Amino acid sequence: MRNVLTMFGRELRSYFYSPIAYIVLTVFTLINGYTFWLIVAALNNPRFPVEGSPMQFFFGGTIFFYLTLSLIASVVTMRLLAEEKKSGTIEVLMTAPVRDTEVIAAKYLSALAFYAILWLPTLAYVAILKTQSSPDLGPVASGYLGSLLLGAMFLSIGAFASTLTKNQIVSAVFTFIVLTMIWTVGFLDGIFEDPAWKALISYVNVFRHFDNFGKGIVDTRALVYYLSTALFFLFLAVKVIDSRKWR
Repeated sequence: MRNVLTMFGRELRSYFYSPIAYIVLTVFTLINGYTFWLIVAALNNPRFPVEGSPMQFFFGGTIFFYLTLSLIASVVTMRLLAEEKKSGTIEVLMTAPVRDTEVIAAKYLSALAFYAILWLPTLAYVAILKTQSSPDLGPVASGYLGSLLLGAMFLSIGAFASTLTKNQIVSAVFTFIVLTMIWTVGFLDGIFEDPAWKALISYVNVFRHFDNFGKGIVDTRALVYYLSTALFFLFLAVKVIDSRKWR
């Protein structure tokens, strides 16, 4: 655990030593700010037929949400192992008195912590809404929880992709494509008539799982889905790193 905490602190600090962190934070904040403005404007428009709270639509209610998370996860994780492999420092890690699991855990947790930090400016939206109304904080809290869990899953896929290549751009592109394919599976819901296929599509449907969080419902099936998927891809990342020892 001490090794993980030491590497975690170093990795998290390294994000802020690079301009990439501030670019990502700026882009993430601008996209979310614009999305929030669009949602509030639409809900205040009498011609908009759908009712609901702004934060309910903000958390997973638009395609911008999933596109933004896919992009951010791709950029945040692209350097985790790819940079180490390109610079050759991965060999130092492999010979250091740390386990592969500790290396992956520290790097992944630093990416997850940075991802959580990105959401802090969005608390201003809740503060703005409180000055104009009395928003239900239950769905808001579950929306943030769902965003953290979905991000944890996305980041694990990015961490795995980063172990496969030395090129950060290749890692980011690969991650973005895989993540986009995962959440677009939700559009196939209703196409298949076979019960087995419908059950499978329903289970991996990111839209269906996340929709409950936006409504203030924390479904254990969604928790299991996000966490088990994240652990699976982190397991694969460890195996890829471990395989280097046998080459």
